Amino acid sequence: MASSNDIKNGTVIKEAGQLWSVVEFQHVKPGKGGAFVRTKQKNVVSGKIIDKTYNAGAKIETANVDRRDFQYLYQDGADFVFMDQTDYDQISVSPTVVGDASKFMLENQKVQIALHDGEPLYVEMPASVVLEVTYTEPGLQGDRSTGGTKPATVETGAEIQVPLFLNTGTKVKVDTRTGEYLGRVND
Repeated sequence: MASSNDIKNGTVIKEAGQLWSVVEFQHVKPGKGGAFVRTKQKNVVSGKIIDKTYNAGAKIETANVDRRDFQYLYQDGADFVFMDQTDYDQISVSPTVVGDASKFMLENQKVQIALHDGEPLYVEMPASVVLEVTYTEPGLQGDRSTGGTKPATVETGAEIQVPLFLNTGTKVKVDTRTGEYLGRVND
């Protein structure tokens, strides 16, 4: 058990059988009345965000969540197989835990996996990855300044929007959180 005074960003709180990660916190001492801690928490499994307030010194139950570096190896049926970078143990992770990260994950991709009691909670990708465009309509000469976009399929199978001038075979940088095109990468 910990106190509400120990709350920091990244603290994982166990409440009503669910795990909540503190995204923001603020210790408030109003002129009248007792101090309190205002938090914004994200459900570790579902991603739902809530606002929650605790009285100063209130007892809270914290959960031990271990974030470790893993390397994505391959897909085994529906599950994804990862290798721990420290002890080389392999774990299988279900598609529901991997979530949208699977759209931008290539073999040998380095990721972080949050574990609670040895059970994977979620997979955290790097902020951006470099992927090759495997299919898009041919680019048109002179379409550099119009700002238009067209759909393109990258090597993981995900579809993103790219500028009109890009062609198949071009390497692009993609934001893993939003799926946005961030720029062209020259080798």
